[in-house]
Amino acid sequence: MKRFVSWNVNGIRAILKKDFAGIFDELDADVFAIQETKCQDCQVELELPGYHQRWSYAERKGYSGTAVFSKEAPISVVTKIGDAAADSEGRVCACEFEDYWFVCVYVPNSQNGLARIDVREEFDAHLTDFLAELAEDKPVVVCGDFNVAHQPIDLKRPQANEGNAGYSQIERDDFSELLAEGFIDTFRHLHPDTAEVYSWWSYQFQARRTNAGWRIDYFLVSEDIEDKVAKAECLTDIFGSDHCPVLLELDV
Repeated sequence: MKRFVSWNVNGIRAILKKDFAGIFDELDADVFAIQETKCQDCQVELELPGYHQRWSYAERKGYSGTAVFSKEAPISVVTKIGDAAADSEGRVCACEFEDYWFVCVYVPNSQNGLARIDVREEFDAHLTDFLAELAEDKPVVVCGDFNVAHQPIDLKRPQANEGNAGYSQIERDDFSELLAEGFIDTFRHLHPDTAEVYSWWSYQFQARRTNAGWRIDYFLVSEDIEDKVAKAECLTDIFGSDHCPVLLELDV
């Protein structure tokens, strides 16, 4: 059994002050991915004994960024996919292992009024092509903050948020197109009718206390390992960020 964890930490330097090390050790993942690191090279001294660290940094200081920590050393690492936002903002960290590709992504937020929807659409298109190409080589596990609630069941107030960033038809359609390329939403695969399980809550209006959340953090797998999905959960009892970690276990 392999265990994978993904977490938008909303700043690695901030979460290190909130027992990240203890949570990391307790989860004991084979691969642990983080998004929104908000740091540059050499800004963080992170001691993770037994893990190999691979980082993808944004050019802009204190912004975006992804990283992958793995017990197994990657064969190769890809951080550029030919998309301007992905490549300059550290939004992709793809690690090749012997039996599979592991891809950590932090999808751009479309922002209020969908002000950045063009950037988002371009990113989505490049990411879909990139993942489909990887899947031709070997199985793919992809995780991260996709900044979209795919279906009404994936957020607390779908009607009130119709057309807003993260729940626009454009973003939802883009996610559907990614799945149509041969990827499985592992949580929804195992829990097709489970409602009110979310991975992100606004810091406003006591949203986490009232569970007024969104499920925007995902583990996807390529269809060739669909039958290996043993567990997929949102770890809602873990705090420290406005997101909670999400977990995947594969029976391999």
